[in-house]
Amino acid sequence: MALQFWTQKGDGKTIAPGEVVAPDERLSWPRMVSMGMQHVVAMFGATFLVPLITGFPPSTTLFFSGVGTIFFLLITGNKLPSYLGSSFAFLAPIAAVYGQVPGELAMGVSLFGIMVAGITLAIVGLIVHVAGSGWIDKLMPPPMTGTIVMIIGFNLAVAAKNNFQTQYVADPAACAADASNTSACAVVQTADLTGWITIFAIVLIAVVFRGLIGRLSILLGVLVGYVAAVIQGQVSFDAIGEAGWIGLPAYHLPSPDPVVFGLFVPVVLVLIAENVGHVKSVALMTDRNYDKMMGRALLADGVATTVAGLGGGSGTTTYAENIGVMAATKVYSTALYWVAAFTAILLSLIPKFGEAINTVPAGVLGGAGVVLYGMIGLLGARIWVENNVNFTSPVNLLPAAVGLIMGISDLSIVVNGQTIAGGVAVGTVAALVLFHLMRVIARARGTE
Repeated sequence: MALQFWTQKGDGKTIAPGEVVAPDERLSWPRMVSMGMQHVVAMFGATFLVPLITGFPPSTTLFFSGVGTIFFLLITGNKLPSYLGSSFAFLAPIAAVYGQVPGELAMGVSLFGIMVAGITLAIVGLIVHVAGSGWIDKLMPPPMTGTIVMIIGFNLAVAAKNNFQTQYVADPAACAADASNTSACAVVQTADLTGWITIFAIVLIAVVFRGLIGRLSILLGVLVGYVAAVIQGQVSFDAIGEAGWIGLPAYHLPSPDPVVFGLFVPVVLVLIAENVGHVKSVALMTDRNYDKMMGRALLADGVATTVAGLGGGSGTTTYAENIGVMAATKVYSTALYWVAAFTAILLSLIPKFGEAINTVPAGVLGGAGVVLYGMIGLLGARIWVENNVNFTSPVNLLPAAVGLIMGISDLSIVVNGQTIAGGVAVGTVAALVLFHLMRVIARARGTE
């Protein structure tokens, strides 16, 4: 597909009331540069939270998010505006890998899983490009799409809890004097004050402010929590001082392991849903038909995710945060995303910047995680509501109920002491199989 380039909109300075800047248009370059950097701010909080939670290098994730966005723009012919940031759908399978694979190897195995998901998504994209997207709607109708998204979000509840809590010995002095004193040496867990501050900051910013500030409530709430952590002496800046100003991000190669197939392939279903939703949202805002771009969008995200897994970055997805910025500014030019991509790559080449991100303490991550994971889960409920899913029908109700409990409780399939499928995979597959099986039987029996 030939690349689409831009024509200047009017005088390049102003937008008349009721008009928009289309994907193939632009304002003056100084304006596009400043607005493109705004898109970096919009994706910043969510994109960085994933590597902070998973332990991946933040600078590497930022680098591959910029590279992935460039791949997306090239593969879609520079026609579909989108930024590819870190996907939260990968948090659950990565957590599962770290729970069963020791030390440094866990990151390599996780990266291999990200690659597997990326390659699978790219293959799906090619199929959609050739055969159309109707089969996706049949495989994952709204009752199941909502269920899968809820499983992904709520499966992470334990991860949020672990970061949100502070552990300490009940009576350090008595324990030091007598290590056999079980009551004194008991480990006590309590909610971290920094986590509470982060949660309340996010909530208040979201409800008090309008426009871009309100949309950046997660990022700004994290900043408030970070300041609170600094005041409490929870942050060390030593690593920032030791880091250089210019340098390449840290890279890490994947480690092949068949265990990841059952853990990461279900994530592809979520990435498909996110990309399809993104394409439809952009089509609605720009009043253009992007149906023929669906396959290319999935292929592009698959390629970006594969490349990220190959070098040490987080899996990617199209970002709703940036859709919000486009809706607020009425500027849909793909030029914004070229600026955002190159800005992200430049920032990733500043080691001090990456080390500064690494200083965010667990309490802040826990507070943000409580909000984010809950929001991800409730997006599934939103899909149900917006599509008027009828839960008086057992065909919708029972598969969703079974899948949710299996996924949220992290029910795993273990063979010879090795987990081959985690809670997200088990819940997703169970829900889909039950749904389609019950649907066939109900139709045959006339009980649907």
